[in-house]
Amino acid sequence: MGWLISTLSSGMVRKALGLLLAAATIALFLLNLRRAAEQVGRLAEHLQTSEKAREIQRQMLDAASRRPADRDALTQRLRDGHF
Repeated sequence: MGWLISTLSSGMVRKALGLLLAAATIALFLLNLRRAAEQVGRLAEHLQTSEKAREIQRQMLDAASRRPADRDALTQRLRDGHF
């Protein structure tokens, strides 16, 4: 056990362990950054889909507001050629 402590306390090993720790930290940071970017992409896609659905719903409501009030109005509209 003493040889392990003496080996770890040598300057070269300490420097190598420091570099290894720095590399691991950078790798974890990059992986976390990638995961965050994927999450942002999914949220943007969800927002875009929601906006499309809202636009379609607005178009449907607009079309419903312009519909004929009763059968007679529908018949007149068809005769005028405005459907």
